[in-house]
Amino acid sequence: MTDLGEFLRACRARVSAEQVGLPTSGHRRVPGLRREELASLAGVSVDYVVRLEQGRVKSASPAILTALARALGLRPDEEEYLLRCAAEAGISGGTKSAATRKQQVPQATRVLLDSMVNVPALVLGRRMDILAWNSLSAALFTDYSQLPAKQRNHIWLTFLAPEVRGLYENWEKVAQECVAYLRMDAGRYPNDPELARLVGELSMKDPDFRRWWSDHRVRAQRPGRKEFVHAVAGELSLDFQVLDLRSATDQSLLVYTAEPNSASEQALTFLAGWAATETPTPAAEATGSSRRPGTAPPAGDSKEQPGAQGTPPAN
Repeated sequence: MTDLGEFLRACRARVSAEQVGLPTSGHRRVPGLRREELASLAGVSVDYVVRLEQGRVKSASPAILTALARALGLRPDEEEYLLRCAAEAGISGGTKSAATRKQQVPQATRVLLDSMVNVPALVLGRRMDILAWNSLSAALFTDYSQLPAKQRNHIWLTFLAPEVRGLYENWEKVAQECVAYLRMDAGRYPNDPELARLVGELSMKDPDFRRWWSDHRVRAQRPGRKEFVHAVAGELSLDFQVLDLRSATDQSLLVYTAEPNSASEQALTFLAGWAATETPTPAAEATGSSRRPGTAPPAGDSKEQPGAQGTPPAN
């Protein structure tokens, strides 16, 4: 079965007959819509749905794929993933993904990171690789300079680094979203060997990742809020935004902010002051050691800037 077929079947299993206004009487051997119900909603034959899920369709028009997406109630990012899967399978008129290129952070972006003293900020690339960071993001998460390059990945750290995993008050929600982001990236670059290596390692080492990856949920990165419990700063509730960087392909700026005049802002200010007083670790050479946030000097991919001096947050 192709990625397209697996995705369609997973989406079909998540939609109940009741959700789309169909009768719910009768025994159902499997959850979700039956193939004949999806075919009726999308205006195609049952045989076509069967062959599409089994990878036996030679062509599919964008109109048919869009009809299937509408019948399944897919979000725009999920529909985009569906169309990309069809293009990669060679059954639609879409454009196949280009070959992956080496990820390089423009100098102007590094200067921007250096100027962001009071907010944690990261540059993320394909696969959510961490390409650059400022000192406050290292103080919040971990000393990236002490990690091998292949471990400087937001998803790898979320699942396999206990010191990062323990930061999140609601780790399961954060981790599931990370898997959906990575699945979205897989739709853009299905032949990326580094992505295959990452998925293979996570699948082998973490049963939660393996289960959630098989669910075929996809999601584009979007703003939100995360709750942290930090060894130095205590509890923080931070809003995050993911901003596309037009100066580089497939790179985005992940920025965390606190509500003005909140306890989280006070805690973040204290963390910035703490980070500014520490001696930075050189980032030129990775040693492979991983330290818990708040117990090691933070370092970034760029020159450290002085942070705001603060007082310990109130309990």
